[in-house]
Amino acid sequence: MTISLAQRLQGGLWGLLVGDAAGVPYEFCLPDDLPPRELLEMEPPVGFARSYQGIEVGTWSDDGAQALALLSSLLRCDGLDAEDLGRCLVDWYERGEFAVDRLVFDVGIQTGEAIRLLMSGRPALSAGPKHEMANGNGSLMRVLPLALWHQGTDLALVEDAHTQSLVTHGHPRSQACCALYCLWARRTLEGVEDAWGAAVETLRALYDKDSPWFAELEWSIRPDDPPSGTGSGYVVDCLRSARWALAEPNYEQVIKAAISLGRDTDTTACVAGGIAGIRDGIDAIPSRWMETLRGKEWVLPWLERLLARHHGGLGNLGA
Repeated sequence: MTISLAQRLQGGLWGLLVGDAAGVPYEFCLPDDLPPRELLEMEPPVGFARSYQGIEVGTWSDDGAQALALLSSLLRCDGLDAEDLGRCLVDWYERGEFAVDRLVFDVGIQTGEAIRLLMSGRPALSAGPKHEMANGNGSLMRVLPLALWHQGTDLALVEDAHTQSLVTHGHPRSQACCALYCLWARRTLEGVEDAWGAAVETLRALYDKDSPWFAELEWSIRPDDPPSGTGSGYVVDCLRSARWALAEPNYEQVIKAAISLGRDTDTTACVAGGIAGIRDGIDAIPSRWMETLRGKEWVLPWLERLLARHHGGLGNLGA
């Protein structure tokens, strides 16, 4: 079956939002405390003590809100503007912009620290903590709209992936994870069969062998290792966990596999769901999950502008 660019783009954006919302009720649970994989649904089984019980089922979390903040900024500025992205993140943090019901109910430690620095006047490109322990998955979870929006070269995409990470996560490890994920998404958009392998090959060719990003790629991310993960909030483990879940044959099974790892279930399902949505297309996302997802009406104007941007097709992606 041929999947069009429009179907892949829609699948990517809805795929990350649906994955995020599906994972929210199970966040922080250990794998053994979860329902059986076949019973993992956006609406958890009766009797399961879901996380965030005051949050309505079908609500995306900080992952989806920050991804929409990035997409909004890209479309408004017609490019990546770190200061504008920083203002969008502050708007989310302070006033609930991009959040369903304007309710902010989950903020990562490093992201919160960076946003408070932005609020104090810190320039966006120096707000993200740069120490090695500041490698949570906060910049990875929101970066997919950059790959969906971007029409520049692979090098330009990688550089922009680094830049958007700097706003909240300044360590080269987080930057390299965002770059690899964006290339993975791009190769999936192009319909490449081994999109992960092609993305790794491209990134190795683009990175200077003496750069800190190349060292992080080879020694921390280790992209040639067999897929595995524990669903934690560590950026490398999150990327690996998403890759592990993508071994499943369809979108629904990818999301259930991602959630089955436990722990940071919303982010793992968001990161995996974005790629699965691109790979399988919008029609592969279960209708029952799309119907349950809240806030869809706010997403549609951004999605329409994204689709209009790519009206010419895949020919100019990766040029």
